[in-house]
Amino acid sequence: MICLGIESTAHTFGIGIATDKGKILANVLKPVITKKGGIIPNEAADHHVEVCDEAISEALETAKVKMKDVDLISFAQGPGIGHTLRVGAMTAKTLSLLHKIPLIGVNHCIGHLEIGKLLTDAKDPVLLYVSGANTQVIAFEEGKYRIFGETLDIGIGNMLDVFGREIGFGFPAGPKIMEMAAKGKRYVEIPYVIKGMDVSFGGILTNVTEKHRTGKHSKTDLCYSLQETVFAMLVEAAERAMAHTGKKELLLGGGVASNLRLQEMCRIMCKERGAKLFVPERQFLVDNGAMIAVLGLLEYNNGKRTRVEDSAIKPYWRTDEV
Repeated sequence: MICLGIESTAHTFGIGIATDKGKILANVLKPVITKKGGIIPNEAADHHVEVCDEAISEALETAKVKMKDVDLISFAQGPGIGHTLRVGAMTAKTLSLLHKIPLIGVNHCIGHLEIGKLLTDAKDPVLLYVSGANTQVIAFEEGKYRIFGETLDIGIGNMLDVFGREIGFGFPAGPKIMEMAAKGKRYVEIPYVIKGMDVSFGGILTNVTEKHRTGKHSKTDLCYSLQETVFAMLVEAAERAMAHTGKKELLLGGGVASNLRLQEMCRIMCKERGAKLFVPERQFLVDNGAMIAVLGLLEYNNGKRTRVEDSAIKPYWRTDEV
């Protein structure tokens, strides 16, 4: 069985093609990239419309299949930015109706977890899911995915992007902050905000922005200090979840998980706990269509169906509501 997955929750329009044998045939990513400023929802939606046909054609060509070979259309139904979600949903519904192919809407967050499990040896992990709008510690317990910790305000990726704009970076700012942090030499005291397994970044963003505007600290030291602080919070929350659930595996997911320093800190924590760390390659950490195709197949083969009339987007769809 072959599934074509459509990802459009935020800055990336992605088309993935996968089989129910666990083979990924194509994973085409078309992200919004700026030299200045962040994501403007309506402009991101326009971008997705512009690259839609190209992405589909490229994926089919890479996978060496035609639309008549596709058995299932899967799309990210939520959570995400309404403007961009609608582009993916409309694309999915159009392909489904035009080619008479079954449709299935899936949860973007769980897509990150399931593709990580597919592509690594992780069997029953705690997922540290860190992306632009989402920061969650997720695990499967008693028959469903549960959120054991999450951000109380903004996602870590959004926080890094906003600070990146403050110091002159475009979107996405995370990779540039990582490069600059590697040059930092002095730790600047920044609030450490964790409550149980929940974290908060809003006050930290305000604090580090004010520190930058005083001109008393270098950008490199502020980037270094910001990374060290917020990543330590995430590792602490993930470790608590592992202790609480008794799980011995940590799986990283989301675009921010591409950060090498975060990976290093997680690796150290897991080694000290006698646990294993699993990190998929970058193209499957960031938002991508392959994870939507993989999750679509998994849910479809377990009996889930989505009628066209039930395919409205769910911008605020929580992981633990699935």
